[in-house]
Amino acid sequence: MDSFSAPPSDSSQFSANEFRDQLKTQLAQAYAEEFLETLRVKCFDKCITKPGSSLSGSESSCISRCMERYIEATSIVSGALFKTPH
Repeated sequence: MDSFSAPPSDSSQFSANEFRDQLKTQLAQAYAEEFLETLRVKCFDKCITKPGSSLSGSESSCISRCMERYIEATSIVSGALFKTPH
């Protein structure tokens, strides 16, 4: 039997699993970075009207509320997308 038709060995199965886990980790990290960047841009554009060296109280609370709403909305959408049908 040649090497192309031979069943996978334990070491090749391990490296496939390792590759899959590494890919999942990298995708999760990329998603988190994109999520935070989108959140930052959307909330900054909405809440910061006069950029300066510090945030005013209203800007700070606006950013906090904006982030909470965006995270909540993303959670709802994700839940709906990944909900398993019964």
